[in-house]
Amino acid sequence: MITRRGMMAGLLAGAALPVWAEGIDRSPRPMPRPAGGKGAAASAGGAVKDAEALVAAAKLGGSVGFIVLDAATGAVLEARDAAKALPPASVAKTVTSLFALERLGAGHRYATRVLATGPVEAGTLRGDLVLLGGGDPTLQTDQLGDLVARLAKAGLKRVEGRFLAADGALPRMEAIAEDQPVQVGYNPALCGLNLNFNRVYFEWKKAGGDWAVSMDARGERFVPAVDLARMQVVRRETPLFTYKRNRDHEDWTVASGALGKGGSRWLPVRQPGLYTAEVFQTLARAQGIALPAPEMVAAAPAGTEIGRVESDALPEVLREMLKFSTNITAECNGLAASGADSLAASGAAMTDWVDRTFGVTARFVDHSGLGGASRISAQDMAAILLAAHRQGRGLKPILRDVGMKDDKGAVIKGHPVKVVAKSGTLNFVSALAGHISPPGGREMIFAIFTGDPARRDAVPVAAREHPEGVEAWIKRSRRLQGQLISRWAGVWG
Repeated sequence: MITRRGMMAGLLAGAALPVWAEGIDRSPRPMPRPAGGKGAAASAGGAVKDAEALVAAAKLGGSVGFIVLDAATGAVLEARDAAKALPPASVAKTVTSLFALERLGAGHRYATRVLATGPVEAGTLRGDLVLLGGGDPTLQTDQLGDLVARLAKAGLKRVEGRFLAADGALPRMEAIAEDQPVQVGYNPALCGLNLNFNRVYFEWKKAGGDWAVSMDARGERFVPAVDLARMQVVRRETPLFTYKRNRDHEDWTVASGALGKGGSRWLPVRQPGLYTAEVFQTLARAQGIALPAPEMVAAAPAGTEIGRVESDALPEVLREMLKFSTNITAECNGLAASGADSLAASGAAMTDWVDRTFGVTARFVDHSGLGGASRISAQDMAAILLAAHRQGRGLKPILRDVGMKDDKGAVIKGHPVKVVAKSGTLNFVSALAGHISPPGGREMIFAIFTGDPARRDAVPVAAREHPEGVEAWIKRSRRLQGQLISRWAGVWG
């Protein structure tokens, strides 16, 4: 029996529940062309079912819109409510990828730099040390630790002046979306200086009649403790978490009723520039470099570069973003591409770019798809993918191979049909769009949007990490997606 405490503990642990996994959840093998012709597909029991029967069997409510195109000719092979605009969820990241590739270029790399405003003499910097963020959404603790190690090896021991952290490369914002629970790690703050996807690692262990808790910024080789984010266990059942931001630290409380014997999860930080600077200072101290307390600035003073960390080239950054669906990576790329001073303005800039570039009408309120107010239709999403494919914009090579799966959700190894796509999930919203490539057959481009926005909006904010009924709904939606892809591959492949 699943108890209320057990459910809370699961939420606290931040477990990767199957419903939130990316890709097609359940999908039968493509079947041979049915005797009924292009308007029918065979079910598992052998009966002929068309797309409408599959949609009806899914019992999703809300709206289901889809379209599949011949990639060579652009001809519509099958469509249903394809003009209906629905939330794209993380499928919006495909558009963000195209936007960033055009505006920033495939050779773009984000750089986090260390500047010195004076000379280093006998191990002492006679001036300020500046940690200058370049908007890198992928910077990790181990990279920062290696950067500090290079500075120590070069002989730096102490700083006579200030330790400045400059985060103005991107606008500061405390969260991507305002309608999410406070504890969800997929909705962090962002700015021009980011670390660990702007999350802190919270761990707890039962210690007698109490709990021992810790907060750190762990990597694989460095595990610096974090003082910015502080946790207090409070004897209560609900709410699961509370959060309060202060000038120089962030106070969390957690319900004791959810802790059990021990566990861990990542929590968002709301002052990412200060978080990154504190971790840098801690890593420096561990390697013999004494730094004063960090001071946050928007713009860096002029100085000489004495160290840097660069991200991978943009296509690889985007490939990882599409694979793991990291929201902060999408937002940083979109903001860097637009140069806008707010997320709303940046989403509007991408909306205008889509209209001018592809001639379709959409609305993007952000670049990750986390905002539920974004809208695009299946036919417009497919039109973007088709144009990008024909124009060689570099999207298809970085899409993830989502595979074909059996009825237990396992990947069918060696399956002849290749599906590369981006999936997206919000509460009572599920989307999938990409390419179907049967062996020796015609390539297809598709978009499938299912959503019940009214039901999503009715969920209280505090319950949006895992509301009642959403897991079963998402599973049914993903099963429908797999059935449709199977049908199309079998009939037109």
